[in-house]
Amino acid sequence: MQEALAEARLAAAEGEIPVGAVVVWQGRVIGRGHNRREALHDPTAHAEILALREAGRVRGGWRLSGATLYCTLEPCPMCAGALVNARIDTLVMGVRDPKTGAAGSVYDIVRSPWLNHRLRVIAGVLADDVQALMQTFFDNLRPTDREASGEGPDSEGCRRG
Repeated sequence: MQEALAEARLAAAEGEIPVGAVVVWQGRVIGRGHNRREALHDPTAHAEILALREAGRVRGGWRLSGATLYCTLEPCPMCAGALVNARIDTLVMGVRDPKTGAAGSVYDIVRSPWLNHRLRVIAGVLADDVQALMQTFFDNLRPTDREASGEGPDSEGCRRG
């Protein structure tokens, strides 16, 4: 999970929502990714999708049976569906996503009895570290009350980094 958190930090440094993911197979990282939607102008460039793509290239196929995906944030429905289709065995995640989570929060795609594959889910790993990173990222996106009212030293609405 430390590797996924490092990927999330890369995303934050690039101005992307700080989500990171790694795929581990036989004790080795075979795929990694962090959110790149803004940079790639691609709505599918989520951390999990990018990590799965790399893992597929490394393994030489799309079936990733025996692999574990570590992700800082609970996957969305698109990513959860990709995990099922890739035959990932285990999902280890940091924090749940109460708005779009699809591994038990809003939906439970990864354990749906109607699909051909189900994942084991482990939640809450390094949750405090992930939550702190997310909080800092979103706090830095929002102007302070003084800036929003035009009272602060940055009254033109420019954000200082």
